[in-house]
Amino acid sequence: MKARGWFLSLTLVFAAHAAAQIASNEQYDKYEYMIPMRDGVRLCTTVYVPKNKPGEKPIMLQRTPYSAGPYGERMKPSHPGSQKFKDAGYIYAYQDVRGRYMSEGEFVHMRPQLQVKWLPHDVDESTDTYDTVDWLIKNVPQNNQKVGIWGISYPGGYAALGAIDSHPALKAASPQAPTAEWFLGDDFHHNGVFFLQDAFSFLSGFDGPRNGPAPINQRLFSFNIEGDAYKFFLNLGPIANTQKPEYFGGRSRWWNDMFRHGHYDEFWQARNVPNNMKNVKAAVMTVGGWYDAEDLYGPLNVYAKTEQFNPGITNILVMGPWPHGGWAGSRGGRLGHVDFSAASRHYLDNIEFPFFDHYLRGGPAHGLPEATMYDTGRAEFANFAVWPPKDVRATAYHFDANKALATGPSGDGSDEYVSDPMNPVPYEGGTLRGRSRTYMLADQRFASERADVLTYQSPVLDRDVTWLGPVKAHLAFTTTSTDVDFVVKIVDVQPEGTKDPDGNDIGGAQMMVRGEIMRSKFRQSYSNPAPLTPGKREVVEFTLPDVFHTFKKGHRIMVQVQSAWFPLADRNPQTFTDIYSAGQDAFVKATIQMHRGANGSRIEVGTR
Repeated sequence: MKARGWFLSLTLVFAAHAAAQIASNEQYDKYEYMIPMRDGVRLCTTVYVPKNKPGEKPIMLQRTPYSAGPYGERMKPSHPGSQKFKDAGYIYAYQDVRGRYMSEGEFVHMRPQLQVKWLPHDVDESTDTYDTVDWLIKNVPQNNQKVGIWGISYPGGYAALGAIDSHPALKAASPQAPTAEWFLGDDFHHNGVFFLQDAFSFLSGFDGPRNGPAPINQRLFSFNIEGDAYKFFLNLGPIANTQKPEYFGGRSRWWNDMFRHGHYDEFWQARNVPNNMKNVKAAVMTVGGWYDAEDLYGPLNVYAKTEQFNPGITNILVMGPWPHGGWAGSRGGRLGHVDFSAASRHYLDNIEFPFFDHYLRGGPAHGLPEATMYDTGRAEFANFAVWPPKDVRATAYHFDANKALATGPSGDGSDEYVSDPMNPVPYEGGTLRGRSRTYMLADQRFASERADVLTYQSPVLDRDVTWLGPVKAHLAFTTTSTDVDFVVKIVDVQPEGTKDPDGNDIGGAQMMVRGEIMRSKFRQSYSNPAPLTPGKREVVEFTLPDVFHTFKKGHRIMVQVQSAWFPLADRNPQTFTDIYSAGQDAFVKATIQMHRGANGSRIEVGTR
């Protein structure tokens, strides 16, 4: 069938069967609905009701910008979560959010949450979730009037927003790797630094043109990396060149918005999901992965703000050994050199299912602690009554002479390197076409061998040392430029004789535990950037996302400092300027002196 005829056929199916069964197989009856919101916009929702499961059943809802399909008579081949959900007869509902795929309306990235609904037709993601839940419990056959909402990544963000001012029937919510803050820490920016490679790749496909509801999403443009992303983005030049006609060319509203809002103004502040996690009544279980390259900031901060704003509710945090969404399938068992065995299956069967089943089906008390956290050094889960834990010892690791890392104040002095934006430090070694899933725990020896990377390491540890919670970087420095970036990496140096799960020798490998980047012009305020004064001693302080890692006896703790993470992050021209419009003439080399001493550069973290 030609595409136009197929689309017309699908449209007629929706018109004729907007509230009727549309397909069936041995396990499920499928229904497709156009559910009206309070402003009249209708959202496409596909619902799977299990067969041969007597009695009323709870509904698991996922709201997504990535398609609620397949549409029409085709059936989803599988559903998320443990097999226990299927055995228990859960109903699955998937919804295209406003302006995506078969739903009506206008799509808005990270639609701001309205603090006050002045008019009856005012809408945001919270109201759309409320209206959807209300309609589902009144119209879906065999439901028990209880709904859970879940999702990973963007759908995880919708799950978080859906828990705000929620419908009484929404009993449990699980934001998983939620998109939560796109300037400070998730996806497109970290501490105001533009994450070029991910943004370019994702939005070139996601932000295609749309002329009304459609079962497919058009790409905005295609591009050819030709095998080496580092060379591609370096040859691209200043990021203003991404607006050339062959790339975004002013056609992506979101790309334009990001370029217009280069600091933390009201545009970004209105899109801060954690700060909106108020009036939450449902039980919440936020889930994330320590090696989530897209959304590590989200789960940690959604959990923290939900806890702060909603005392007394059930609020649970789970952090495991996973990349983005890795807990949802078999990928969670292996990531790079590390074997995480059955962590994903343990989560699906023993954490996620009991949580939902208790609140939605009256199952046994789940018995879950406040925080279930994975120690990435010991490769095991541990339980906590609060996260971050309070019974830790505040420890400072000072940059010392001879590139040592000391737990006592060091002698005065400095270490120097030159940052060249025409030869930026890559974020991972080797030749990579796309951003790898493994860079967050990759071997950093490729970086420590460079002259533009400072490396400090501890003596060989005579006992296990565990880091727990946020990691604070305090950098005291002098530079010749008016702006500069700093990347701080926490590294676990493997002892000689260490083998990976395949028996390969990784002795001496410098495995990253955590890394983060900071743009100096935001050192005082993300809303009011300020230039550095060349030759003046300056201080930049920023927080790396939480860690839970045991550096074992015989290992070393290493800290690396550099001024680029390319092309993961865009290049800082190293002049105080609007980077989004800067030309090639703005890019200069910078000499950086990193100061040591009692008031010098150091890393601060809670330890045991």
